[in-house]
Amino acid sequence: MASAATGAMSIGRTEQILLADIGGTNARFAISRGDQSGPIDYVKVADFPTVREAIADVLARRSGAELPQRAVLAVAGPVTNNRCVMTNSPWVIDGNELQPALGFDSVHVLNDFEVVAWSLPALQPADLVPLGGQDGLPGEPLLVVGPGTGFGVSCLVQRHGARLAVVTEAGHATLPAENEREERVIASLRRRFGHVSIERGALSGSGLQSLYEALAEIDGAEVQHRDAASITKAALDGSCPISQATLEMFCAILGSVAGNLAVTFGARGGVYIAGGIVPRFPQFLAASAFRARFEAKGRFQDYLRSIPTRLVTKPDASFVGLKMFADHNPD
Repeated sequence: MASAATGAMSIGRTEQILLADIGGTNARFAISRGDQSGPIDYVKVADFPTVREAIADVLARRSGAELPQRAVLAVAGPVTNNRCVMTNSPWVIDGNELQPALGFDSVHVLNDFEVVAWSLPALQPADLVPLGGQDGLPGEPLLVVGPGTGFGVSCLVQRHGARLAVVTEAGHATLPAENEREERVIASLRRRFGHVSIERGALSGSGLQSLYEALAEIDGAEVQHRDAASITKAALDGSCPISQATLEMFCAILGSVAGNLAVTFGARGGVYIAGGIVPRFPQFLAASAFRARFEAKGRFQDYLRSIPTRLVTKPDASFVGLKMFADHNPD
């Protein structure tokens, strides 16, 4: 007769878990079984009035296969009491409602950046671009920051085998200036916005555009209207000096903010850069003032110098994080 522990291990190996990464436009689903994850199914959010119907459709297409017992869902929005009201879609993702409606034993709803934090211990060297520093200290907090549509920040705290991902709203903290030119940029943005946050003033798609417009103003330059993608393109191909200056300032500010957050969280395990913007220009970032500004913390420069910084380039890191969370929360 198998022992209870053996039986539990057997169940753990065969249990199937629905993993999902849900954004405002697209949702991606995969089934995890043991150490393996199946192919990713892509769903357009606009094609389904509710997330329940989208999940039911994904499961129905599995042609009679065994249904997953649990679900872990990453969502692009704030999560309260296992529930998220999506900002850019009509979906409301409520784990406590989905559980009985779809027959799951449990449903966990997580913020998408919380999930990226969960992925960090499992990322491999091929998933990362090193950006300076030494080896991170084992067991110490791991920090991830990510400029994208907004500015995400999460920290994975590890103690005695237990892990907790701390989700923050650090993107809405006040944008700091490190020199007179940045002070002038922030003054320009303050006249426009009032409060100038990290996200709105610099480290997001709209923030990159704000930097570009402020730099053009203080330099008295006439420039064409550009969005974040075209600013980045013009900076990388050298066709627009203001775009290039904008991207250089973006990288420098990212270094300062990442360094501030590293000392705030004591992230001696490492600092990771994710999000949708920076993976497009790893060489530019590596050659920029990012790392110098990361370390420029006066008496704490030696503390920062030892912390590694890495760029996350793995496209499906969220599914790694979903699986890591599921494995550490086997309810």
